Amino acid sequence: MGHISIKQRLTLELNRQWVKDLEQKHPLTQLFWESTLRCNMNCRHCGSDCRVSSIHPDMPFADFRKVLLRIKERYDSHKIMVIVSGGEPLMRDDILKCGREIYNLEFPWGMVSNGRLMTPRKIDQVLGAGAHSLTISLDGFEANHNWMRGSGDGFAYASKAVEILAKEPTIKFDVVTCVNRRNYSSLEQFKEYLISLGLKKWRIFTVFPVGRAAHDPELQLDKEQFRGLMEFIKKTRKEGRISVNYACEGFLREYEGDVRDHLFGCQAGLSIASVLIDGSISACGSIRSDFHQGNIYKDDFIDVWENRFQPYRDRSWMKKDLCGECKWFRYCQGGGMHLRDANGDLILCHLDKLK
Repeated sequence: MGHISIKQRLTLELNRQWVKDLEQKHPLTQLFWESTLRCNMNCRHCGSDCRVSSIHPDMPFADFRKVLLRIKERYDSHKIMVIVSGGEPLMRDDILKCGREIYNLEFPWGMVSNGRLMTPRKIDQVLGAGAHSLTISLDGFEANHNWMRGSGDGFAYASKAVEILAKEPTIKFDVVTCVNRRNYSSLEQFKEYLISLGLKKWRIFTVFPVGRAAHDPELQLDKEQFRGLMEFIKKTRKEGRISVNYACEGFLREYEGDVRDHLFGCQAGLSIASVLIDGSISACGSIRSDFHQGNIYKDDFIDVWENRFQPYRDRSWMKKDLCGECKWFRYCQGGGMHLRDANGDLILCHLDKLK
């Protein structure tokens, strides 16, 4: 365990140089918009507490539009994917209008949804608003999915949406699955189910212990299960019947190159930014507020993107504690930014999971 080939090491070196280049150039390619905190589910692993939605009402689209116009002044909008997230974006009555306006501003856009409101009619409307991509969450078969999502009927609606969207040639579509102790043992059968629906692309996540998930051990795979998951993904990719990728969560040593289409390199703050519900400017939405870099209501987004984000673009500060003596830091660079707590300490190490 832990051995990598000469070929893998050379590939990791090339990837390291590519990441270093991104740190210098930081081309913005993905922009998340946390459009609402309202949600129609009560997910066990939610990183947000959507019960506090009354504190932060939906961001007026006019405010986000100003950010897009500012970005458009500086960069090529066609090369920046706007991803509408939540909460559940479809809880906003104006979300289709927002999507159409993003499209009219010449930004490609997509949406991440739990699928509960993604009826056939709604799918047609989303496509009509010019969406380029859609992601639906489906966390195993009915009992496991509904347990995870805190919903009695979420599976039926999400599955129907997957079946329709899997056959839609005009949009990039994938399913994301959060693997946990409950659905781990049925992954093989669930894979066959997704293939039977016609799904082509599947992303697998593991749950990191923050938000509601911090106090729920059933959501965390043990070390044997985590390695088993890597082997499952590796085998499924070799089969070639469905394109499956492990999420961009952490460095995986001997599994690098085998479980993802790309090698690990946290893109937060290098090519990915977010505008959160309160106007905060961050990288990916899972990162703690301690690492926010500004706010659209008082800062210029372009100035923040081009001149801040130093903790993301120089990770030497992470080389401490568990990472301090680790021989893999050269390639891992401290893992994903979302795995750091308020003090910058590591919450979870994927390499530790592979011991």
